[in-house]
Amino acid sequence: MTDDITIRTNVVRAIDALETQFGVPKYKGRGNPLDSLIKTILSQSTNDRNRDTAYDRLKQRFPAWKDVMNAPRSEVVDAIRPAGLSNQKSERIQDVLKWIEGKYGSLNIDVICDQNPDEVIETLLPLKGIGIKTISVVLMFTCGVDIFPVDTHVHRLCRRLEFVPPRASAEKTYYQMQPLVPEGRSYSFHMNLLKLGRSICRARRPRCAECPLQAFCPSAFSFES
Repeated sequence: MTDDITIRTNVVRAIDALETQFGVPKYKGRGNPLDSLIKTILSQSTNDRNRDTAYDRLKQRFPAWKDVMNAPRSEVVDAIRPAGLSNQKSERIQDVLKWIEGKYGSLNIDVICDQNPDEVIETLLPLKGIGIKTISVVLMFTCGVDIFPVDTHVHRLCRRLEFVPPRASAEKTYYQMQPLVPEGRSYSFHMNLLKLGRSICRARRPRCAECPLQAFCPSAFSFES
């Protein structure tokens, strides 16, 4: 395993190299945290297109989140079917909405954008269907919080680059990466790692010769026969 000083150095090198390759992504501004939370639950174990289709169908059928909360479960299941696992996700969405109304007095969680991220994680993590990835995605994308979410692509790349141990779980990777990413650069690093993971450093047959990180990637070219 690479030593801590080298890891910190390589994280900064990776951020710089990815910004040179892909540019500095521009944050789109604050959104609605509850909308983002539900969409992120729908995104679990599916792709973006299926998630968006399910979310749009849900909003078309139920204009307000209170309508979703009070709807017969079967109608919510039908609406979000394109996202897969619709029975499980419908139950979790309705339970989360009921919990939010009980906790905050209304179906509004805008307050989380101004809270300490650790406090938000502690509050929401016990809920079924909401993990650290879901919470950190909502905080970064919707609230503009300087936090580094670890999704499937980011997790895979952090292990390949040996920023974390090869067997580190996604949750462990999240906690280990937070202090390694310089202040103000989490959004850029997350977004550009997604681009890298989808276009070059793919799960199978990564195109190492095209990778801007090959010079300091311990896994570079190790996938070639």
